[in-house]
Amino acid sequence: MKTLPNIALLGTGGTIASTAPNDTTLADYTVTEGIDALLSAVPALSTLANIQCQQIFNVDSRNITNAMLLKLAAKVNRLLNDTTLDGIVITHGTDTLEETAYFLHLTVNSPKPVVIVGAMRPASALSADGPLNLYNAVALASHPDAHDLGVLVTLNDSVHAARFVSKINTTQVDAFSSHEHGSLGQIHNGQLRLFQIPRVKHSADTRFSLDGIKILPWVDTIYDHQNAGLHLYEAAVAAGAQGIVIAGSGNGSLSPQAEKGARLARKHHIPCVRSSRSGSGIVSNSQSDARRGLIAAQSLNPQKARILLMLALTQTRDRATIQSYFEQY
Repeated sequence: MKTLPNIALLGTGGTIASTAPNDTTLADYTVTEGIDALLSAVPALSTLANIQCQQIFNVDSRNITNAMLLKLAAKVNRLLNDTTLDGIVITHGTDTLEETAYFLHLTVNSPKPVVIVGAMRPASALSADGPLNLYNAVALASHPDAHDLGVLVTLNDSVHAARFVSKINTTQVDAFSSHEHGSLGQIHNGQLRLFQIPRVKHSADTRFSLDGIKILPWVDTIYDHQNAGLHLYEAAVAAGAQGIVIAGSGNGSLSPQAEKGARLARKHHIPCVRSSRSGSGIVSNSQSDARRGLIAAQSLNPQKARILLMLALTQTRDRATIQSYFEQY
């Protein structure tokens, strides 16, 4: 008889654990179900792995805080140190799933698979996507080819690297994309088909240890636009922000007031990252970045640039070193 892998299933809430008043309501639902209920709803999971369930928290993902990220990362690292455990699946709300996935991608120090999964439709909906997504996530975490890939995300039969995936649609089941980087593969008829592997640093290669860290540095994200003002930068500085990510236009271009805001941040020794609100593409290094004290986000979107800047600030405040992190991770 084939020995099944041992998989930890960690619940954090989200749409996959939600119900609505009727089976055609796809919005305005409430997180109601614990991880044990999700496991019971997909009995076929018992054919894939020996599963142990733990509820870490049970919230809409818009409510996730830095403290929760630290708690989740610590739990994942502790579990993966158990030599009898083969992988982890984490259920998560989709609104901020990419942020949690990237945080774990940078802070989980293990080659074992960690898979983040969610759903776009509540458990009570007609054609709910959660059960199959969960089945695929356990299948992925149980597969030997999922090792050494960093944190993975799976929804709608696709497999994505946490570094590249983003939510690109508000409600459709194909809401996640890795843009020009492409998905890593698919789960077809329950079988994993990998097409490529990520080439950026992650997991066991990461330098970002959370040992001894109780509070993450505060980083604000400011969205730039035509006729932008200086007041948000002034407020961020006054509030004690330790870093700022600017969601600039195009190739990380900054409006005149955003330029002033960046100068204000530099005066107060606050690192500032130029990212892009465009949704895809690389923010190029500029010859003037060093002079202006700015950091180019590369292909990280604003929300992921915030994650990396927070972790970078646990190591250093040197602009050139932080820029090197954005180029490596």
